[in-house]
Amino acid sequence: MKYLIYWLAFLPFISFAQTYKLIPLTTGTNTSIRGMSVVSGEVAWVSGSNGHIGKTIDGGKTWQWTQPMGYEKLDFRDIEAFDEQKAIVVNAGSPAYVLLTIDGGKTWTERYKNLDSAIFLDGMDFWDAKNGIIFGDPILHKMQLLRTKDGGQSWNDISANLTLDMTVGEAGFAASGTTIKTLPAGRTWVATGGAVANIYFSDNYAYTWKRFPCPIVQGESSTGTFSMAFYNKNKGVVVGGNYLKDKDNSNNVLLTSDAGRTWKKPITPVSGYRSGVAYLNAKVLLATGSSGTDISQDGGLKWYNISDLGFNVVQKSKKGNLVLLAGNKGFIYKVVSQ
Repeated sequence: MKYLIYWLAFLPFISFAQTYKLIPLTTGTNTSIRGMSVVSGEVAWVSGSNGHIGKTIDGGKTWQWTQPMGYEKLDFRDIEAFDEQKAIVVNAGSPAYVLLTIDGGKTWTERYKNLDSAIFLDGMDFWDAKNGIIFGDPILHKMQLLRTKDGGQSWNDISANLTLDMTVGEAGFAASGTTIKTLPAGRTWVATGGAVANIYFSDNYAYTWKRFPCPIVQGESSTGTFSMAFYNKNKGVVVGGNYLKDKDNSNNVLLTSDAGRTWKKPITPVSGYRSGVAYLNAKVLLATGSSGTDISQDGGLKWYNISDLGFNVVQKSKKGNLVLLAGNKGFIYKVVSQ
C-alpha cells in the first residue's frame, strides 16, 4: 500500500491512505486545543488554553471563538456539547470550574467551583442528555468524581462511591479529555497512569467500581494511558506512552475484547506517544500525538504512521461522519474519505 503526501497551493491536504485525507480548517488562534465534542456532521465544539472555546455549525468551514468573561486564563481540557446551543466545559488545575452555556456560547454560567489547591479535573463524559460524570486526580488517595443528573445544571461529589485507594503517584491525564469513556446502561471506564496504570470500571452509573490492571508503559509520572476509546461494551483501545519521549513506541497501545479486564498488544504498534484515539468504524481507527498520526484499518492490530503532523485530540461525530483532529496553535483538521 502506498502512502503519498500532496500539497496544494490553496487547499492543502495530506493523503495518508488510499481512502482518507486530512484537510486543514483553521489555525493561528492562541490556544492549545485539547477538548473536543463533535455532535454531528455540521456541529462541533473545541476548547483549550487561554480560555478559548470554538464552535462550528457548518462542518468546520467557519469557526466562532469566544473566551468566557472572567475565565480567560483557564485551560479548558474537556468539553461536552449537545447541539449548537448547549455545551459544558471543564478546566484543569485549581480552582476547578464547570461552565455551562445554553445560548450557543454567548453567555456562560458557573455550575461548579472547587478551591481546593489539590483539585485537578481530567475529563468528562455523558451517558445521555441528563446524566454525566467528571473525574479528577486523587485527593488523599481517592479519585475525585462528580456527577450530574440534570444535564450539567448541578454537580454532586460522588468520590466516596469509589472505595478503592489509588496508589501514590497514580493519577489521570487531561491530555485530550478522553481517559474517561461512557456507554449506555451506565457503563463507565476511567484510565490512569503514572506510578501504575489501571482501568476503573462501573456498570451502574458510577455507584460501584472494579479495577483492572492496564499493562501499558508505566512507572514514571510522564507515562501511562492518555486516551481511550470503546467501539462497543467489550471492544476497546488505549494509547499513551511517555510524553517526554514522544517518539518512543514501546508498549503504548493495547486492545481489549472483554471490556477492559484484559489487554493485548497489537501486531504493529503506533509510532510514538499518542494522546488521542478514536474509532471511525469497527475496522478503522486513528491515533494522534505530538510526534505524529497513525491509522489502523484492521481493528487496531496493525498501525501505520501516516504523517509527522501531531495533534492532541481526535474525535468522530456522534451522528454522521465528521472526523476532526486538533492541537496546538489552534490547529484543526478535518478527515474525509475519498
